[in-house]
Amino acid sequence: MAVVGVDFGTLHSKIGVARNRGIDIIVNEVSNRATPSLVAFGPKQRAIGESAKTQETSNFKNTLGSLKRLIGRTLQDPDVAVEKKFLNATLVDVGGTVGTEVTYRGEKHTFTATQLAAMYLGKLRDITANELKTAVTDLVIAVPGWYTDIQRRAMIDAAQIAGLNALRLINDATAVALSWGITKTDLPDTENPRHIMFVDVGHSSMSVSVVAFSKGQLAVKAAAYDRHLGGRDIDYALLQHFAAQFNSKYHIDVLSNPKATFRLTAGCEKLKKVLSANNEAPLNVESLMNDIDASSKLNRETYEDLISGVLDRIAAPLQQALVESGLTIDAIDSVELVGGTTRIPAVRNRIQAALGGKPLFTTLNQDEAIARGATFACAFQSPTFRVREFHVHDIAQYPIKVCWERAASDPDDDTELIVFPRGNGIPSTKILTFYRNQPFEIDSVYAEPAGLAGGINPWIGRFKAEAVPPDPSGDLTCVKLKTRLNLHGIMSFESAYTEEVEEREEAPMDVDGEAPKKKRVVKKHEIAFTTTTSSLDPAVVEKLKEQEAQMHAVDKYVMETEDRKNALEEYVYDMRGKLDDRYTAYVQPAEREKLLSMLQDAEDWLYSEEGEDASKSAYVEKLDALKVVGDPIVARFREAEERPKAMAQLRATLNEYASQATSGDDKFAHISDSEKQKVVEKCATVQKWLDDQTARQAERPKNVDPVLTSGEILKKREETIYFAIPILTKPKPKPAKVEPTPTGTPNGTGTPQSGTQTPDPGAQAPPKADEEASGPPEMDVD
Repeated sequence: MAVVGVDFGTLHSKIGVARNRGIDIIVNEVSNRATPSLVAFGPKQRAIGESAKTQETSNFKNTLGSLKRLIGRTLQDPDVAVEKKFLNATLVDVGGTVGTEVTYRGEKHTFTATQLAAMYLGKLRDITANELKTAVTDLVIAVPGWYTDIQRRAMIDAAQIAGLNALRLINDATAVALSWGITKTDLPDTENPRHIMFVDVGHSSMSVSVVAFSKGQLAVKAAAYDRHLGGRDIDYALLQHFAAQFNSKYHIDVLSNPKATFRLTAGCEKLKKVLSANNEAPLNVESLMNDIDASSKLNRETYEDLISGVLDRIAAPLQQALVESGLTIDAIDSVELVGGTTRIPAVRNRIQAALGGKPLFTTLNQDEAIARGATFACAFQSPTFRVREFHVHDIAQYPIKVCWERAASDPDDDTELIVFPRGNGIPSTKILTFYRNQPFEIDSVYAEPAGLAGGINPWIGRFKAEAVPPDPSGDLTCVKLKTRLNLHGIMSFESAYTEEVEEREEAPMDVDGEAPKKKRVVKKHEIAFTTTTSSLDPAVVEKLKEQEAQMHAVDKYVMETEDRKNALEEYVYDMRGKLDDRYTAYVQPAEREKLLSMLQDAEDWLYSEEGEDASKSAYVEKLDALKVVGDPIVARFREAEERPKAMAQLRATLNEYASQATSGDDKFAHISDSEKQKVVEKCATVQKWLDDQTARQAERPKNVDPVLTSGEILKKREETIYFAIPILTKPKPKPAKVEPTPTGTPNGTGTPQSGTQTPDPGAQAPPKADEEASGPPEMDVD
């Protein structure tokens, strides 16, 4: 199982993978660590990510961004109206949810934001699979903490349409906290946690969280957001300023022209980055509109005045997070910044001022912390990746209640109940009790609709009990309803049941006549029920999944066709140029004339109406036909380049082995002369073959096929190596084993061994036991 975490961003996304005992942020097909969050539609195929970015200006009507901010919304949502100023594609209502109408493969098509997100997730899947060289199915996706149930369910649906299994939707602020805490080995105990505030100001939104860290765990104490405070809002303020200035200076209405707006927005973004490190920055946009090269400049003081409306909103989420955490700024141990917009000095100054001058730190990678945290969260659920135990206690952002119509037999007057209050832990399970004698319905909704993002529908889901069994006593039946707020932050009705209590004897009466002990047993009886949520019906998901797979197959085929077309075009120009250069000496006149004619025909066909839009097999066929004539020429050139190197390698090998076989080196002394002679003769035979073939090759012109190839030479070298190595590396024979002479008589028994010499009686006798021949005297130690 691949361990993958995705930071699904508004501007671009990043992919983290667990490998090499750590977390890597992988690169896409053009070696960028961030992939643009764009989906575009063209006359032949879709363009997603980097390819969509390259055509964004020229194909703006069919290019969609802001996928993260559109998913799960309706066309009437006020937040969607905000997104329209950052988009040029047409937004439409598609089955009650926001979508787009585009021209794809020459026809009008509509796609929901969920489908667009699925297309983009499919691209991230392919990037990851290409990097890891394995299929990718499971992942963790980081989403904004202000996402509601309907947005979270839509993201789960999008992953399923892309053939992915979202193991968890983790709040981006929580992912940042996990990225920070899991690497810390000096965290305190639970009685004295370390409190860290994380401030993330990204491209489109700001989030603030206060997190308590202790050994092996983190607990989110509070989180606050501003959904419309980010780098793009600063860019937009600059865009408005310069558009008005250029209207006055050059009499051009930039905002009326989408392409000019793109160019000016890009210039404003560059100016913003320059002003982060300088007090003044120029703005130059070539051919902005009507062939006018527009230019201007801006100093930091004016710049900060222009974006003051954005800066003034920074303090509110900071103060809200502090209040809800129940902590003072002095109780915060550290303030950590993430997000690219926190690099702007004015933004940092406002954050610091709102926190009473508290020092700000950038311990984490400001651009990649979310993706790393999401990857760690995925690693927790992977059976193949070991990660030290670390518990994450997240919280719900919005309070959830259940409501119902009061039944005539209902003993209570209440018709609603808050089940999961704001700040409730995630995941969490609650058991609700109802007294009913007939089928009933319960709705789950957000308790405070005014606090939701934009115009999100506060409705979450509906529970409907099909039938309620009668109570044996004739009273109302006590129905238990299990509700759950899962790891994704999604609320659901899990089960409904009644309970029956029985008392059972544990053992028969004993011999002493004591009463048997009784055990209280609770039996559950499930109640049939149905639920309705905003999630897509499984049948619809399968249909959209099939449609996505078909579009993916078309993309792949078109891409492969373009590759073959480019390969043919490259071959035509490359071969034509080299025929007059490096291949001149290796081509025969007839071959040259034939190949040049074929190359011209191929070029004419490529730029004809037929060749411009041919099939993949047609390009392959044309290229193969050219290679039938061209490959022999290329082969002769390559042989002429490679043959001398191969000959040098073979001669060096022959000299080495012949030298070893004829040397008087002691390490070859154990090898018989006859075997050494075999090596010498083998080397001589191969040397003669090489000399003969070299002479034959020298007589042949360069423009005919060679009689001696580098492949044959290397084959002879391998043949020589396999022949000589076993002989020249033969191990030396082991020395004969010498048995140690036992003490006393030669055989240890007093009787001379047969075949051994009897000791001379006149020889000096060995010393007696009390006459030590040698050795130091023993010492007594008290």
